Amino acid sequence: MNLRLLAGAIVAFGYNAAVTHVPSRRIRHAWLRVWLGRFGLGTGVQRGCRFLNGRKIEFGDRNVINFGCLFDGRVHRITTGADVSIGPEASILTLSHDPQSPHFENRGGDVTIGDHVWIGYRVVILPGVTIGEGAVVAAGAVVCRDVESYTIVAGVPARSIGERTRNLCYKLDFRPWLI
Repeated sequence: MNLRLLAGAIVAFGYNAAVTHVPSRRIRHAWLRVWLGRFGLGTGVQRGCRFLNGRKIEFGDRNVINFGCLFDGRVHRITTGADVSIGPEASILTLSHDPQSPHFENRGGDVTIGDHVWIGYRVVILPGVTIGEGAVVAAGAVVCRDVESYTIVAGVPARSIGERTRNLCYKLDFRPWLI
């Protein structure tokens, strides 16, 4: 086995099995600042989040990552803009399998999330998706194709149900105690 892959697996196991449950935000964030590809200023990651290869995960400034989220950066990248809110237990996947492949081959792609995106509770974002600036993904949605900027999507599969105002100027700053 490649030593670099082994080291990465050990770091991921350490965070996912232990550090993610530590009630100290400072300890969790110190680990993530070193491990992730980018950990933006003012970003907060709550307890219980899991990362598969943190090196390919890049969080912009002032992101709020709620409890229990899963970030799959095994092969492809996950990148977020600034002021992104990701609801509890959301899953962002970058790798899957080709259902038509007789050899069960891998299929995947980068996931890109723009500024001021709001992702609801238990959303699933599938590989290769781009979510445009200011978009909203309603709770429980499964996003399998790109979402245009300022579009509100919901359902399985996610479909447009409306538009969001374009004059967004908020800056997220959510730091709950012991979460």
